[in-house]
Amino acid sequence: MSTLQPTIDTAAGLPAPAAPVTPAVSARTWIAVIGATLGAFMAVLNIQIVNASLADIQGAIGAGIDDGGWISTSYLVAEIVVIPLSGWLAQVFSIRIYLLTNAILFLVLSAACALAQDLSQMIVLRAVQGFTGGVLIPMAFTLIITLLPRAKQPVGLALFALSATFAPAIGPTIGGYLTENFGWQYIFYVNLVPGAIMVGMLWYALDAKPMKLSLLREGDWAGIITMAIGLSALQTVLEEGNKDDWFGSPFIVKLSVIAAVALIAFLIIELTVKKPLLNLRLLARRNFGFGMLANFLLGIALYGSVFILPQYLARIQGYNAEQIGMVLAWTGLPQLVLIPLVPRLMQRFDARLVIGVGFVLFAASNFMNIYMTSNYAADQLLWPNVVRAIGQALVMAPLSAVATSGIEPENAGSASGLFNMMRNLGGAVGIALLQTVLTKREQYHSNVLMQSVSVFEQATRTRLEQLTQYFINHGVLDHADAARRAYVAIGRIVQKQAYILAFSDTFYLLGMALIVALIAVLFLKKSGQMSAGGAH
Repeated sequence: MSTLQPTIDTAAGLPAPAAPVTPAVSARTWIAVIGATLGAFMAVLNIQIVNASLADIQGAIGAGIDDGGWISTSYLVAEIVVIPLSGWLAQVFSIRIYLLTNAILFLVLSAACALAQDLSQMIVLRAVQGFTGGVLIPMAFTLIITLLPRAKQPVGLALFALSATFAPAIGPTIGGYLTENFGWQYIFYVNLVPGAIMVGMLWYALDAKPMKLSLLREGDWAGIITMAIGLSALQTVLEEGNKDDWFGSPFIVKLSVIAAVALIAFLIIELTVKKPLLNLRLLARRNFGFGMLANFLLGIALYGSVFILPQYLARIQGYNAEQIGMVLAWTGLPQLVLIPLVPRLMQRFDARLVIGVGFVLFAASNFMNIYMTSNYAADQLLWPNVVRAIGQALVMAPLSAVATSGIEPENAGSASGLFNMMRNLGGAVGIALLQTVLTKREQYHSNVLMQSVSVFEQATRTRLEQLTQYFINHGVLDHADAARRAYVAIGRIVQKQAYILAFSDTFYLLGMALIVALIAVLFLKKSGQMSAGGAH
């Protein structure tokens, strides 16, 4: 409980209302929070670093483009399953044992992934690493909202925001640099030194508590099994759907049916059993429910933009991994400066206002990219990326604080699991949606443009003649071969322009998702001054 300090009203000579005094937070508690958030940062960073270097990994272990996608999918499937399980498993094994065990395993498996010899080994190792890395994300969030008094939670949540928004933005930069200069193995080795520091901090700072293995007998096993099956199937559908032509693939159809049946069964179970794995009734609380919706849409935009920008730079501008990383650095580096200032903004202004401004700026950064041309590259992307960085920095910590305000300690595990799972699920939905939109809109724009590029048009005939002459001047002796190459070149130009228009459409879609998130923020209730004292 907060200590109340009586003061004297000098005018009336009577005691003034007691002023709340913020409980002191020990250095050991801060070390636990910082160590846990470092683990969450590494877990999120690992996903983006690997994605940035996926082509190099595929080539090294002899994987095809389609099969190589499972290197990422296996990790993401395991991660999204374990996130909502972590609150309960931490009760069973104790936070200290559960968190330390998974932190150590995460490092061991990172080194093992670097030594993988073929695709099957890599997929298995990445899946197990996903189970361990997925634990680090919600446990950091849980420690912040259980160990810190409410007045200090904005500081802890600002640290957590570094893992949630800064790590995805800076991941491609680190991944591209390491791959281009040292080799793909170092994207896994880079975890070892900060990981050892994380383990040391957690070892020192977390209190030892007895395990409660008896909870295994009382576990909501029906809920666990249906959730694991449903989320695994859903995540796989989202990751592989566009590549397999969605419901044109029997595999995707079967998985979609499995996901729907399992997740509906999970919802029914959670709302009827006495001791559910996740307390879904938290969603009925206004701030948590609308906060979850905003967080889901944030996940769509956050992971979607990290997916679409490298695609654009590689496909349209021909950038390599390191060059892409340098462009994306401007979506990450400003956050290092801004995120530490967010707790002060939350003290001075209503947290909902800070969230709203953040979503407006994040949306604006996407709308700045909807009129791209073939010359739209690093220089033109600088300011949209800086605006995006400011917006992201302002959103995460206050949104987490408002959404989880008033969550009781016994519900902290459920709240953490749901909140973090929903952001990751939003990312999976966003990437799947953007892949599909990019494919469909490129086809649409190609058809529209090809109607204008007709051999009956004088401008087209003139351009074909110029290109034919160009190829003849550069060593193509056969006029028919030169003409054929001219037609191919025109086709490539049209396709490139169609892709640029399609990429512009994807940024418009991301901007609209953030506008909907902004509307959800308008329904949040004021949760009290975040700087006020008081027990959690």
